[in-house]
This record gives sequence, structure tokens and C-alpha cells, in this order.
Amino acid sequence: MFLGEFRHTLDAAGRLFLPAPFREAFREGGYVLLGLDQNLMLLPPAPFQALYRQVQRLSLTDPTARQLRRLMFAMAAPVQMDASGRIRIPGPLRQQVGLAREVVVVGVGDYVELWTPEGWAAQQQALTDPETRAQRFAVFHVILQEDGGHG
Repeated sequence: MFLGEFRHTLDAAGRLFLPAPFREAFREGGYVLLGLDQNLMLLPPAPFQALYRQVQRLSLTDPTARQLRRLMFAMAAPVQMDASGRIRIPGPLRQQVGLAREVVVVGVGDYVELWTPEGWAAQQQALTDPETRAQRFAVFHVILQEDGGHG
């Protein structure tokens, strides 16, 4: 599980050090693709394959489904972690979301998001506004245990 926020820098070759707690999950490589919020998503192989299977099940006759396929896979790229714990983010993906030097690496459960500092600051502002947060998340029925029990 990926948790936490880390700040790292890209080197001149577009390589990014993965936070130490995330490295084990990417020993066999992973995939980087455009996110849904002007960010990048970094997924280990198994979550990427699960996402791929879900999107592939969508109807080819649905124009919105075709757009989602393009968004998710047209610029997606496999990544390999080097011995130093770095991955190379392809230039077109960096340019698409404006990643230059500083990158905010955010664990969000099954995958990792890569943000510009400005983009992440905007997300944090939206997440910390109590009124906005209450309205946005009211539609979800979140429980902490699937069986509804205690302990």
C-alpha cells in the first residue's frame, strides 16, 4: 500500500528517485501514465493490469470509453527502476503535466501520483476546505470494517 507525501527532484535525464518505502513494489518495473487531474499515475504491474482489464471491457462503440482508453494508454510507458532506486519519466509525459524539476510523490493506496508542487498545493487546498470536503464526499458511504463489527 502506498501512503504519504514525498518531495523529490528530477535530474537532467528525467529520472526520479522513488521514495524508499515505495521501491519494493517497483522492483519488477511499473507503468507511468497520465492521471485524471493534471498529474501522472505510477502503477506497479498488477494494479496496471487490473486497470487495463477494466478499461478494455468498456464498449468500443461508446465514444467516452474510447476517449478513456486514449487518455489512459496512448502516452503510457513502462518504467524500470535502476539500482539507485530511480525511474525515468518520459519527456512527453513530463511536458504534458508540467513536471520540471521538483516533483511531489504521493501515495494513494494502490498507486502513486506525481504532481507539480503547484498542482499538489491546489489539491491540498481543495481537500482541506471543510465545506467543500463535506459536500464532495457526502455521496460516499464509508465504513471502516466490511462486516460492520468492532475491533
